[in-house]
Amino acid sequence: MGRPLTVAPSCAMHDFRRLHVWERSRRLAIELHIVTRSFPLSDRGIVGGQLRRASLSIPANIAEGCGKASRKESIRFFEIASGSAKETEHHIQMSSDLGYISKDATRSLTDNIVSIQKMLR
Repeated sequence: MGRPLTVAPSCAMHDFRRLHVWERSRRLAIELHIVTRSFPLSDRGIVGGQLRRASLSIPANIAEGCGKASRKESIRFFEIASGSAKETEHHIQMSSDLGYISKDATRSLTDNIVSIQKMLR
């Protein structure tokens, strides 16, 4: 499942690129960006845009948390990343419900985001 995310006091100014959860969430954001390109024009970027923004927020908040001076601040940004992961899960489900994403792709994407959520806990 990957290395668990632990926030040591030395995490301040930690290199986020070394965190497995950052790498996984970055790859998922790229995958979702590609997936949303096939959404219908009638969506006008509403659901697709929300999905892209929520998924981009996960690795961005992990990176920002690693740049904070205190453990408490770092944890706060990892909690924000966790909330964005839940939001991403919701948008994946909505995209599936609207028929924008196949059931197989929905299962795969959901498994991936749930795994990221576990890593953030």
